[in-house]
Amino acid sequence: MAKFTINPDKKLSRIQKEVYGHFSEHLGRCIYGGFYVGEDSPIPNVKGIRTDVVEALRKIKIPVLRWPGGCFADEYHWMDGIGPRENRKKMINTHWGGVTEDNSFGTHEYFELCSQLGCEAYVNGNLGSGTVQEMSEWVEYITFGGLSPMSSLREQNGHKEPWKLSFFGVGNENWGCGGNMTPEYYANEYRRYQTYVRDYKNPDHRGTKSISKICCGPNVDDYEWTDSVLKTCFRHCEPKFHGNLDGLSLHYYVHPDGWQDKGSATEFDDSAWYRTLSKAYYMDELIRSHSAIMDKYDPQKEIALVVDEWGAWYNVEPGTNPGFLYQQNTIRDALTAGITLNIFNKHSDRVRMANLAQTINVLQSVILTEGADMLLTPTYHVFDLYKEHQDSDLVESSIETRNIGLDEEFPVPEITESASVAADGTLHITLTNASLCDTLPIEAVVQGHAVLSAKGEMVHGAMAEKNTFEEPEQIAVQEFTDCRITEEGFALNLPPRSVVRLSVTLS
Repeated sequence: MAKFTINPDKKLSRIQKEVYGHFSEHLGRCIYGGFYVGEDSPIPNVKGIRTDVVEALRKIKIPVLRWPGGCFADEYHWMDGIGPRENRKKMINTHWGGVTEDNSFGTHEYFELCSQLGCEAYVNGNLGSGTVQEMSEWVEYITFGGLSPMSSLREQNGHKEPWKLSFFGVGNENWGCGGNMTPEYYANEYRRYQTYVRDYKNPDHRGTKSISKICCGPNVDDYEWTDSVLKTCFRHCEPKFHGNLDGLSLHYYVHPDGWQDKGSATEFDDSAWYRTLSKAYYMDELIRSHSAIMDKYDPQKEIALVVDEWGAWYNVEPGTNPGFLYQQNTIRDALTAGITLNIFNKHSDRVRMANLAQTINVLQSVILTEGADMLLTPTYHVFDLYKEHQDSDLVESSIETRNIGLDEEFPVPEITESASVAADGTLHITLTNASLCDTLPIEAVVQGHAVLSAKGEMVHGAMAEKNTFEEPEQIAVQEFTDCRITEEGFALNLPPRSVVRLSVTLS
């Protein structure tokens, strides 16, 4: 029996709601047909934005949505996406399928989407092929409330009041698709570009900042990039560069069979199951190692590590456009999400925003659409379970577990966990069981409190089980009842291939 110890009185850090964020790129059917169908569509919509999608995302309390990319961001010129739609400039989406982008979804549509979702805006600017002036004017267009050329243009296009812009990314993957830059070159460009990302509401940075600036961080384990970018950013910036660099991004995708042949999303064996979950758990090492480098320059942890692209990336579904990155979603993905989100919670002192790639119809999405039909994936249901962690306090917890798997090169912890206390005092616990076959008995000790009640829910199924448009509710959140209160806390039996949340009331 695994021993699980929780100390609800030892609060470690706040789990920012933005850790449960999402990502939307002009890629495949994420925007068009996913979020946006146009005002003339027979699919129910408000100002062109799908009503069913908005309702589903509001249910999981989507906190922040990153847009417009991704690789697309560094070839996106925002002025092409404003004004009357019939007059907007068309372009070729060179990164994703070579299709025509008609720019009918632009700045105004994005902020309308954020308004309907009730979420924060995270806009990624074009450093790779854009100019300082272009980026600066976009921020002015979005946020300036006084009289200026860009605010006048915004009013001319139908929106008098400025929008709230919470996060701004200065470039994307500039080590690769965003310009193939060296870390020193990018860091100097970051210093220059961010200077002109004006915070019009708080120009002297006093009090709460309006815009948090996100610097392009490393790809996976490129520790040289992290160190070199921070060293260059902090050079000749005494006493520190804080205020000009609020977050450093990290991108990591799980490829069970490697980059070239990523494996099938739905047809895989036991070995691929464990290999995938082992690679998902690698996120813990990445965060620890990059955080150690960040600690050299920022020991007070004022700069967030922003994992703004993460998730499983498989081969596309047979018969679909390879540039659209459309893949199905199974219980394996539910475990990938549960493991990763537990890791983010555990590192919430440094990880303060993350964005699953991507929200709809692309990679490890939470929603799939097909015409007027929509389904919720197993990953969606994990986010539904974990939403209770948003803006709660991470508390000290640990569990006895072992590494499992069929290959010594790819071990994975059998159990992962995290625990938080919400504002109302409820203790929320999330657990994953990576085992394909073993039900795991757990004995929990809750220090300093008696357990008055414990209510559970879970996502559980066969390893390749999925939701389809023919059977959209094969996988859903279901009640978890195999839990009993004990003198020291509670005991439960954790099913194989499961993600479980317990909501515990304490004395």
